[in-house]
Amino acid sequence: MKMRFSLLFVFVIFVGIYSYNFSEAREPVCSKFSYEEQLLEKMIRTEIKVETMVNENKKTEDNVISTLGDIKQTVSYFTDMFADMRENITDDMLKRGDELERREDSFKKLFEETKSNLTSDIAAKKEELIQLQEKLAQPPVAFYAHHLKDMFLDTTDEILIFGKTFTNEGTGYDTSTGLFTAPVGGLYKFDVHICTIHNKYAYLGLVLDGNVIALHAHYGDASHGCGSVGAIIRVRSGEKVWVKATTYHSSYQLHQDSLRMNTFSGVLVNY
Repeated sequence: MKMRFSLLFVFVIFVGIYSYNFSEAREPVCSKFSYEEQLLEKMIRTEIKVETMVNENKKTEDNVISTLGDIKQTVSYFTDMFADMRENITDDMLKRGDELERREDSFKKLFEETKSNLTSDIAAKKEELIQLQEKLAQPPVAFYAHHLKDMFLDTTDEILIFGKTFTNEGTGYDTSTGLFTAPVGGLYKFDVHICTIHNKYAYLGLVLDGNVIALHAHYGDASHGCGSVGAIIRVRSGEKVWVKATTYHSSYQLHQDSLRMNTFSGVLVNY
């Protein structure tokens, strides 16, 4: 700045001297004193002009510096503002990102639980369907036997053997032994129908693997009479069911003819 001022001052002095010499060439010179007085006056005026120009330049420079300062402050303000905005936006984006990650983890966990539950349910339903298919594939089980081989109940725990069958689905009943062997496990219904000769007694029991599950007592008074007993019970595969005399005596006797029939039947009602 000082260098510019010095150059400007020299330029102004040079212009003043040149102007003075030019004017001096046209103006008459009265005396040496007058010449010096005029030269001094011109130098003073030139100095005042130079000082005025310097002051104006100084004001201009101050204005420029002030304007630059304002611009710098403005730029700084907007820079800080944008930095704050960027920081806020970044924080908000991070928060949103964390929230999205938490939701994603929660969704994945829920999806895995639902998938696991569905897989278990599907496996259970599949097993049920397989069991149902197996049951449907199994043949029906039912028997209906008749025609007693022995009418006298004179032996301890004598098994009543019905020697013929009308129905024997599943071949569970054996006409040679009087035993029914369950080919499949399930819920069965059994019925026993017996007839006694007149004035004779009959005491019978329906037996499941050695355990009496139903009892029947009948007396044929003045004529031949008939009676029935039955039970609904769950039987496991391979278990046996039969009819036996619970007590015995020489007077205990059954009867059958064209009007009366002794029967033993059973049917699988549900697996």
